[in-house]
Amino acid sequence: MLFSGQAQTMSFVKFAASLFKEAGATPAGPFRKLCLSPIKRRAAAALITGLTVLTAVHAVQRTTPQPFREYPGDEYRVSQIPLPPDYNEKTEWVFARLMYPSIPDAGFRHAGWDWRTGHSSWTNDYPRADRHFLEAVRRLTRLQVRSVEQPINLEDKDDVYNYPWLYAVFVGEWDLTDAQAKIIREYLLRGGFLMCDDFWGTVDWAIFNQSMKRIFPDRAIVEIPDNDPIFHTVYDLDDRYQVPGEWAVRTGVPFRNDGYVAHWRGIYDDKGRLMVALAFNSDLGDSWEWADYPGYPEQYSALGVRIGVNYIIYSMTH
Repeated sequence: MLFSGQAQTMSFVKFAASLFKEAGATPAGPFRKLCLSPIKRRAAAALITGLTVLTAVHAVQRTTPQPFREYPGDEYRVSQIPLPPDYNEKTEWVFARLMYPSIPDAGFRHAGWDWRTGHSSWTNDYPRADRHFLEAVRRLTRLQVRSVEQPINLEDKDDVYNYPWLYAVFVGEWDLTDAQAKIIREYLLRGGFLMCDDFWGTVDWAIFNQSMKRIFPDRAIVEIPDNDPIFHTVYDLDDRYQVPGEWAVRTGVPFRNDGYVAHWRGIYDDKGRLMVALAFNSDLGDSWEWADYPGYPEQYSALGVRIGVNYIIYSMTH
């Protein structure tokens, strides 16, 4: 991702290259040997000073990732899902789960609970789904992946920029503030990727879209075509189907609300890169969460894991 400090540094580098070219020297050559006029010699000296300062400033501005943290979920208590022994390992990729405020009548919002402390809509399937999925990513890719998730609070200054891939679940109940929407918009335009999952039917879509319009008021949500690279980065996924949750096994009903048909939708940037991928009328989180449960059909977990892997690799390569 390209940040403002990096852009300034690149401008300085281009200017330096022009000076070196005029002097017939290379950047590695001693500064005193450059054949520059006195004015341009002073400019070159200022350039070196500027680069030094920019490097220091950029190092200071880089946000240190928040330490690993756990919250009570709506289905699991803290420590109910044991931590793997390597949970604190420093790795090249971390599963980032978006924390967000819920609508007032959310099913996963409990009276007296603050979304910042867990037990809210964003904790659906958490953390069991995340850790099961991470086991699969470790087995199926060569990414160096941390064995546990990281909940991301957008109020933690710039922390989200440490994570190129962000997962948001039950977004038929999210209610982003304008400030949070602005942060996500900037994050996505700088190269980030957002995966939204487990929201069903007309009502959920309307609630989801209210917050999404705060993020991108002028960008269309479209059906992702079968030939899009995101469906072919690791697995060829032309044959996609609705992925219901574990609740469907118990009830015999494979959908919620009026979400009868699965849709794979997204939002693209100006260069054709997919920034947002939506699993609408499917529950991929449950397909990860219940992957080890014999009563949950294997075909659902098989597709859910493959879609997740493709989305990750796409986000790392586009």
